[in-house]
Amino acid sequence: MSIKRIIPCLDVKNGHVVKGINFVNLRDAGNPAEMAQHYEKEQADELVFLDISATQEGRSTQKEWVKDVSNNLSIPFTVGGGIGSPLIAQELISLGATKISLNTAAVQNPELICLCVDLLGEDKVVLAVDVKETQKGFWEVFINGGQTPTGLNAFQWMKQGVEMGCCEILLTSMDRDGTMKGYDIPLLSSAAQNLPVPIIASGGAGTKEHILEGLQIGCDGALAASIFHFGAVRIPELKKWLQAHDASVRLKED
Repeated sequence: MSIKRIIPCLDVKNGHVVKGINFVNLRDAGNPAEMAQHYEKEQADELVFLDISATQEGRSTQKEWVKDVSNNLSIPFTVGGGIGSPLIAQELISLGATKISLNTAAVQNPELICLCVDLLGEDKVVLAVDVKETQKGFWEVFINGGQTPTGLNAFQWMKQGVEMGCCEILLTSMDRDGTMKGYDIPLLSSAAQNLPVPIIASGGAGTKEHILEGLQIGCDGALAASIFHFGAVRIPELKKWLQAHDASVRLKED
């Protein structure tokens, strides 16, 4: 049985971690490096940092906070936002990021996935996919921080991303984001069953039960923000509870 990962997500804007609902109404949740250290102590398996305003502002990820996080963290972390070229991706890896995440730029130029994989290796490139269920059973890809519909079928796009070499999919339901009402299980279940790379569940986790459900339907990792940032669930207690419910997680014994 594969070890499941618990992954806090830290959305970064103007050098601060923020959190909103349905990608809007953002509020400050802390300093990236300080929160990274906190989550390492809390037994997070990995972290994901998304510079959520980089693409909209037409810039690359701010490198200062990436370096600061790297200097204060020993667990793996992924960085996304504003990565529009293989050289930017390579620079972030050189600053200490474990993996890079592609989203808007990959939709606009799918070849970017191949170029980054060729330069960095096939274990370094994550495809982040933000989707809305715009018709019953049809999930559409959105880009530019969830602001722009693309018309793309999410499953066709994810399949293409896998074929081009991405090592995992970070799949976010915008309909559920920040609502704490639970993951979009039909979406995640279909992805986990039909794609040959790890799926990271994202968007909507509000309870321990939601996390467990996401892992039980085949996701390799459960990503969450609100429940961790604002103290609704602590990771050590979550992991003990998951283990008691037959989920395979890394648990640091007291």
